[in-house]
Amino acid sequence: MATVVETRGFTPRKSGARMLVAGDGETWGTVGGGAIEQEILERARALLAGEASTLVRRHLTQELGMCCGGEMSVFLEVIAPAPELVVFGAGYIAKPLAAIAAGCGFEVTVVDGRVEWANEERFPHARLHLGAPEDFARAWTPRGEECAVVVTHDHALDQRLVELLLEHPLRFLGMVGSIPKQRKFALRLKARGFTPEQIARLHTPLGVEIGAETPEEIAVSVVAQLVAVRRGASVETARAEVVATRSP
Repeated sequence: MATVVETRGFTPRKSGARMLVAGDGETWGTVGGGAIEQEILERARALLAGEASTLVRRHLTQELGMCCGGEMSVFLEVIAPAPELVVFGAGYIAKPLAAIAAGCGFEVTVVDGRVEWANEERFPHARLHLGAPEDFARAWTPRGEECAVVVTHDHALDQRLVELLLEHPLRFLGMVGSIPKQRKFALRLKARGFTPEQIARLHTPLGVEIGAETPEEIAVSVVAQLVAVRRGASVETARAEVVATRSP
């Protein structure tokens, strides 16, 4: 988003004018056309490629050769869609996990076939998908920026979900469980033909190491890890066993 935040003298647009630049180059609105808009478009493309938000100040005549004679300041920032988090399972950990993640800006979807667990009363801040989690995982078409966590009530279901999800391009894939569970899953995945690189994509035990025990504490540690992934931060993840039997 490019926003004119200050003007002096004669300028083609005044403060408050905006132009939205999409990743494919399409634009909506204008900051004045001509050389100033061309520079803003180039800066916007650089921003979409990973550069930081920036403020551009230009004298339209002296620096850009425009006839207006005034000065403009344009602020450029990236407006990214909310990161998507899919939670497989609607048990005791999933409930606080969905609430905390939504509060941290994630677009949360909870997937479970049990209406007594997956309902709006328990998950007021999440989209709900009532149905077999395996069917959802099989049909899901993530683009590579999505996160998924597996917190179901059944280790066999966890195994099937992990195998399906490892085939998808995900930014993060995690599963609540203990170190013994991690080792068993790694051996099973290897036996099923998954490569070491694929197996390494599964984060388990899940969460930042804070000594979490209750479902709420585990949820805090998991969301902390998700935020760290989103922000590109380095954190110490869980090493001790995480109680997986708390999910119903």
